[in-house]
Amino acid sequence: MAENEEVSGVEIELEHVTKRYPGTREAAVDDFSMVVPAGKIVVFVGPSGCGKTTTMRMINRLVQPTSGRITIGGDDALKLDVDTLRRRIGYAIQQAGLFPHFTVAQNIGVVPGLLGWDKKKVNDRVEEMMDLVGLDAGDFRDRFPRQLSGGQQQRVGVARALAADPPVLLMDEPFGAVDPITRGNLQDELLRLQSELKKTIVFVTHDFDEAVKLGDKIAVLGNQSSIMQYDTPEAILANPANDTVAGFVGAGASLKQLTLLRVRDVELAQDALTAGVDEDPAELRKKLEDQRKHFALVLDARRRPTRWVHARDLTPGASLANAGKPLRDIVSLQSTLQDALEAMLAEGGSVPVTGARGEYAGTIQLDTVIATIQQLREEHTNGEEVSA
Repeated sequence: MAENEEVSGVEIELEHVTKRYPGTREAAVDDFSMVVPAGKIVVFVGPSGCGKTTTMRMINRLVQPTSGRITIGGDDALKLDVDTLRRRIGYAIQQAGLFPHFTVAQNIGVVPGLLGWDKKKVNDRVEEMMDLVGLDAGDFRDRFPRQLSGGQQQRVGVARALAADPPVLLMDEPFGAVDPITRGNLQDELLRLQSELKKTIVFVTHDFDEAVKLGDKIAVLGNQSSIMQYDTPEAILANPANDTVAGFVGAGASLKQLTLLRVRDVELAQDALTAGVDEDPAELRKKLEDQRKHFALVLDARRRPTRWVHARDLTPGASLANAGKPLRDIVSLQSTLQDALEAMLAEGGSVPVTGARGEYAGTIQLDTVIATIQQLREEHTNGEEVSA
């Protein structure tokens, strides 16, 4: 069995689950039944107040169901000790929910510590998780949450949720409080992690585009968590079950197909001149002149792209560590073509693409995305003609 299969998630089944709060006529969640497949991301999407967060929180019993049955990997979640249950389920929320007086390392190590892991094992796991979510342990392990950006805090929150290697991860609008660029990067990070770890993830959002990007399956929920449609993103985009679901899909459904296609699905260019951060600026300037190029892409010691540098920036005494301009946006192989298009508009040209560990993989060009859009439009038009 491959290593990533050994840490795969487990199936979750909710059978006729209802939550009724005292003093209310209507149930918050009414007779909800669903199977969440093992190792997949299932996204609950719906309007505020529809019950999606309440439904998710019943899985780890942060909300106690009034009736019904929930099994996790075949175990009855309602019969397990609640602390034991929650330590088997990772939980990530909006604004990370970190302990403010704990360092990054202490936050990540909380659940392993509660499980009685020895100090060395906890420390090793903290470093492993920080590397996994793209934070340098030497730079970040002793910082406090207030010393981190919003995106860094969310990365720590995900690392903490995964630290004890739970089979299930619950995520309640975890990226809702960060700026759009950071949000896109965090979504890519989650997809990259999932490709390695294959957890069972239940993800709550009110953003249909986020649901399409992240979900293996999407549950479009109405009042009291009624399931209006539960299917793959492709199926929901192609055939919304009713007018309400069609409203979520919105205009430009064919353009939303860009959210289904990943950067890994198109051919990357390998035309950028790259340079290590320690390279001699004078030598780099000569390379640019020889290749008749104006820009080079600077990579750090782990071959991660950090900045563009122009030939005119390579003056005597310059250092590639701070010459030129830092990258405003990067896309990964997990990014959607819609993300790539937005990044190109922000950068004003081609955008570097990173691989599984943030390493440089090539660049994506505007012509490539435009050609893909044209192909999608032609396929959509031909499909409409056939159906007519």
